[in-house]
Amino acid sequence: MSTETIMKYDSPAESYIEALPIGNGRIGAMIWGTPDKESITLNEDSFWSGGLRHRINPDAKEGFKEARSLLMEGKPSEAEDAAFTKMQGVTPNMRRYMPLGELKIDLRLDGRAREYSRSLDIGSAVADASFTVNGVTYTKEYFVSAPDEVMAVRISASEPQMVSFSCCIDSPEDLYDDNRPCGGNMILFSGGTGGANGILFAACLGASAKNGTVKAVGSRLVVENADEATIILSVRTDFYSQSYAESAEVDTEMALQCEYDELYYRHVNDYRELFDRVELSLSDNSEEENIEFLTTAERIDRLKGDELDNKDCRRLINDNKLFELYFNFGRYLMISCSRAGTQPVGLQGLWNDLTAVHIGSRYILNINTEMCYWPAENCGLPECHLPLFDLLERVCGNGRVTAKEMYGISKGFVCHHNTDIWGDTAPQDENRTATIWPMGGAWLALHIFEHYEYTLDRDFLSEKYHIMKEAAEFFLEYLAENKDGKLVTGPSVSPENTYIDENGTKASLCMGPAIDSQILTVLFSDVIKAAGILGRDEALAGKLVEAVKKLPQPQVGKYGQIMEWSEDFDETDIGHLHISQLFALHPADLITPHSTPKLSDAARATLVRRLINGGGRTAWSCSWVTNMWARLYDSRMVSENLKRLLSHYTAPNMMSWKPSMSIDGNLGGTAAIAESLIQSCGGCVYLLPALPDEWSKGHVRGLRAKGGFIVDMNWIENKLSSAEIYSSLGGELRLRTNSVVSITCGGESVNSRIEDGAVVFATEQGRKYTVKA
Repeated sequence: MSTETIMKYDSPAESYIEALPIGNGRIGAMIWGTPDKESITLNEDSFWSGGLRHRINPDAKEGFKEARSLLMEGKPSEAEDAAFTKMQGVTPNMRRYMPLGELKIDLRLDGRAREYSRSLDIGSAVADASFTVNGVTYTKEYFVSAPDEVMAVRISASEPQMVSFSCCIDSPEDLYDDNRPCGGNMILFSGGTGGANGILFAACLGASAKNGTVKAVGSRLVVENADEATIILSVRTDFYSQSYAESAEVDTEMALQCEYDELYYRHVNDYRELFDRVELSLSDNSEEENIEFLTTAERIDRLKGDELDNKDCRRLINDNKLFELYFNFGRYLMISCSRAGTQPVGLQGLWNDLTAVHIGSRYILNINTEMCYWPAENCGLPECHLPLFDLLERVCGNGRVTAKEMYGISKGFVCHHNTDIWGDTAPQDENRTATIWPMGGAWLALHIFEHYEYTLDRDFLSEKYHIMKEAAEFFLEYLAENKDGKLVTGPSVSPENTYIDENGTKASLCMGPAIDSQILTVLFSDVIKAAGILGRDEALAGKLVEAVKKLPQPQVGKYGQIMEWSEDFDETDIGHLHISQLFALHPADLITPHSTPKLSDAARATLVRRLINGGGRTAWSCSWVTNMWARLYDSRMVSENLKRLLSHYTAPNMMSWKPSMSIDGNLGGTAAIAESLIQSCGGCVYLLPALPDEWSKGHVRGLRAKGGFIVDMNWIENKLSSAEIYSSLGGELRLRTNSVVSITCGGESVNSRIEDGAVVFATEQGRKYTVKA
C-alpha cells in the first residue's frame, strides 16, 4: 500500500476547515474530535432547500432574438440589457444544498484532556481521536459505512465502566419538525425543507453499550458506566423513497444488532476494494529527520517557507510524501462523496455546514463540477463517475423544456452554467459574466464518451448516447452563421470574463467565445464516433461532420496567445481565474505538443500571460493550470503549481479553500498528479509525460488509460525503468515514453512498429505486456 495514508493532528478542530470529512457517498459528517462536548456536522446528499422551480422567463425567446441581433450589430451593452431583462430566470436562483444538522455528544470527563491525538486513516476511511484524562485513555472512532448505510461512532476507555455520555441530533437552523424516542434506545429526528415539493427527511439515532446502560430521555440517548459504546446514525429522504422514515429506523435497528467490529469489517473491505486499486509511492526527499513528527497542518504550512524566503529558497523545501498523501486524499474524497446510486460531487463534495453556503454548493458547470470528475477514470474509479450520468438524465429532461421555452428550439436540450439536484437548466443568478452561457449540458455530456473510451462499455454508451445526441441536436439548430461563414454560439460568454471591444466598451456577452466552439468540436466528434460504434443516426452524423468544418478553431492573437473571443479583444482582468480558451488543451486534447506544436506554444504563452498577472489564485484555478502544464509536458511548472496548490490553497484538513472550503481543487489536483504520470491524448498513451524533477524515484500501480489498459510503472532518476500494462479488452496500443523501450509478453518479444515517435503494437484481451527501458 501507499506509505502515506494517515492525516494526523495534535489538537481538536477549532474551525470547519480543520474538521475531518467522512462519508459513504450519501451520508457525510465532519469530525471535530472534541473530547467532551462534540458537535459533528451532518449531511445527506439529497437534502436540498426545496423542489424543482420553473424559472424560465416568459419573454426569453424574444430576449434571445433581440440579444443575438444586437450582438451581431456590435452593440454588446444593449444586448446585455436585453438578455438580463428577458432571458434571466424569473426566480434567479435554483435550489441550494443544505446541512442536515449536528450530532452532539456530551462525554462525561472528570478532568482536562491531555496527550491528545486525532487522525484520519484514508487507507481505511476511519477517523479517530484519543486523549487521556486522569490516567484513563479514551478513544473515539468514526466511519460511515456504504454496505450498512449508517454512520458509526465507537467510544471506549482503557478502564472499565468509564464511558458515560448523552447524545442527540439538533439543527441550529430549526430545520426539523419532530425529535423524539422511537424505541428504548433510538431517537427519530424528522422534518423537511421549504417549498410545495420540498424534501422530507428522517434521521434515526441509536446506541448500544458493553457493560453499561442505554436509555432514551426526551430527545437524547443517555449511556451510563459502559466499558465502550457505539452510536449509530442513519438518514433517509423522500427523494429516494416514500418510506424514508421506516427505512431510517430499519437501518439503525439492523446496525445495532451487529458488533462494532462486524460493521467496521464490512465498511473497510468495501472501501478498500476501490481505494486499493491505485498505489503511488514517491521517494522521501524532505531532508528533515523530524518531519514524521509534524502534523499534517504543519507539513502544509512548511511548504510556504518563511516570509523572508525568496522563490529559489522555497524550491528547496520538499515533501514528496505530502504530495503522495494529497493524491490519496483526493481519491478518498471521490469514494466518500460519489458512489453509484448517490448524488454527484457538489462544490463542497458531500459536506456543508451552512444554509447559505457559497454559491449554494450547487453543481457549477463552467468548470467546477467537471473538474471534480477528472480523476474518476484514470484513477480507477469509474463507478464513482456514474452519479454524474444519473444527474445528466434529469438535466436532459428539463433541458428539453428550456430549449423550447427559452430558445424556441424543439430538438435536443440545453443547460446553462449551474444545475441542482433536480437538474434545473434555466439561467442561474444575475451575473452578467456567467449567467447566459448555454454550454453546461454540452460540457457534461462529454463525460459520457470519456467514460466509454476508458471502459469500452458498449451497453453504457448505448444507454446514454441519447444525451450526447440531444445536446448536439440542440446546437445544430441554435448555431448562427457569422460574417466569416463560421457557425457560432450566442448570446454567450467566455465564463466569468469581461472583454474590451474595438470601441472601448466593456462587456461579457458575445458571439462565438472560443470555449464554446471547442466544446462543440469535441461534442460533435464524440457523437459522430458514438453513432458509428452503435450503428445509428447516419444522417445526423453526416450533418455533424459538415458542422465541425464550420466551427471556429483555436486562433493565435496579438500577444502570441490563444484568442478567447472571436475577435482579438483585450480583457479587463489579464490574470483572470478562468482560462477558458485553453479548454482545447485540457480537458480536451485538440491542442497537443505533438500534433499542434504552434498552438501549444500559444497555449504556453496564454498561461504565462495569465499567471504573471495574478491568475491561478484559487484552488480550482491553480489545479486547472497544473493540469494544463502537465499537458504541455512541463514538469517544472507542474511541480511549482502543485506546491502552490498545497501551500496556499489547502486548508489544515487538506480540503481546498479560499474563498471558501470546496472540493474541486482537491480532485483537480489529484487529476493533475495523475496527468503528470500518464496521459491518454491524441490516440496515444504517454508514460511519465510531466514527471516533476523532485519525484526522481518511485512507482505507481493501477492507473488507467483509454482503451481499457491498466498500467503499473517504476522509474529511477526521472526515467521510466519498467512498466506492466494489462490489456483488459484487447486492441492496439500506441505508447509514448521518455526513454527507448522494448515490449514483451509472457517472456516473448512483441512485434511493434514506430509511428510518429510512438511504439505501436497489438494487444490481446487479458494479457499483460512488459515495457523495459
